[in-house]
Order: sequence, then C-alpha cells, then structure tokens
Amino acid sequence: MSLKTQNNAEPRLVADGHAVADSGLIHRVLEPTPPGPHKTIVMLHGRSGTEDVMWIFAKTAPPNWLLIAPRGIKTDPAGGYDWRRRGQDEWPTLAQFDEAVTAVVHFIHALPSLYNADPEHIYLMGFSQGAATAYAVAIRHPRIVQGIAGLVGFIPTACDESLESSPLIDLPIFMAVGKHDPLIPTERAAGCAQTLYMAGSQLEYHEYDTGHKLNAAGMLDLQSWWAERP
Repeated sequence: MSLKTQNNAEPRLVADGHAVADSGLIHRVLEPTPPGPHKTIVMLHGRSGTEDVMWIFAKTAPPNWLLIAPRGIKTDPAGGYDWRRRGQDEWPTLAQFDEAVTAVVHFIHALPSLYNADPEHIYLMGFSQGAATAYAVAIRHPRIVQGIAGLVGFIPTACDESLESSPLIDLPIFMAVGKHDPLIPTERAAGCAQTLYMAGSQLEYHEYDTGHKLNAAGMLDLQSWWAERP
C-alpha cells in the first residue's frame, strides 16, 4: 500500500517511544516543512481499519498542514482495529463511544508539544465509525476541535440530552453520504444530518452516487471544504 501524498511525501509510523507514551496511541504522522504552530487534521479510520488507511484523503488537505492518523483502541476479530467493539446494538449510543472519546481527546492534547500542532486549529476527519467517534468527541468536549469532516458515518444515538448545551453550535461540518451505502442507509444519514443542523452546526451536506466510500466528486467537494477553513 502506497501512503505517499500529493507532495510525494510518506507519513512516518510512530509505534513506540515517548510520542506513543505521551499521546497514548500508535500513529502515522506527516509533518510540514515550514515552522509551526501547524493547522492539524486528525484522521480517524473506520471499523477494521489501521493508521494506514486514511491517507487516501490526505490529498484533499491544504498544503503545509500537520496530518496525523492514530490507530484505534480495540482489535477487531476480522483484523485491524476499532474505536469501539461492535455489539449487538444496531446503532451505538454516545456513551458507548466514551472510551474512544477519552483516547482521542488525550491524543489531541499531546499534539502541540509533540508536533507543534496549533491547538486553535485542530480538525477531525473520520470515516464511518471514525466519523461517529469524531462527532462524539465534539459533543463531549465542545471547542476542542474547529471542524469535522464526517465521511459516510453516523451520529451516535442517545445524544439529545448532551446536545441541549449546544456543544456543536457554529461548528463547521462536512458530511458525505453514499446514496447506495449498504451500511449507513440514506434515511439514517439524513436523520443524522437533521440532528447536526438542529444542533446549530455549520453543516455542509452532500449525497453521492456511490456506496460506503467517497467518490471523485466527493473528494473534490472535500478539498474545497478544507480550502475554506480559516
């Protein structure tokens, strides 16, 4: 698998040492050449993923941003890693993401000292279960991130009470939905979009003629959305 980005650079695997001890998670990181502090995108993979799989989306990021992809906290029986172990529940609750939220928040807090990330410009980009984890982080910890790109994902259920304090107000969110997604039905995705809209986020919602993935049109829209971030 080639992990090279549009600049022909390859993200570095960090599997041990003080960076893992401080952040709590194995990760891949691509550090920009110019001095920081750096605008940062933390990329959260989906179920059965690894720190390697999100780099296909790195080409949509603005140049000279810090890009970093942590490994999920649970081993998946099918291989790879998860942010939460899938249970019998059809749609997991916000509380069921709390362990993942704790891990991701700890990871985010370590980035300024480890990689000179700008704490005022940290964004999340999640795919599927990673998108759900990103939403959970923003709900549980308002203002810790400055925007979310949620790719073919969903919002955890049982979050209405937590949304009453307006944790997502004015938060920029890019939401990509596959109209033929066999895992996240369009009706479910549209309901999640309505929740984000009612929560006061700056939602940009897109449906694409694809399945559980992002097609070329989606990549272009995502690139445009990133380019608009301050």
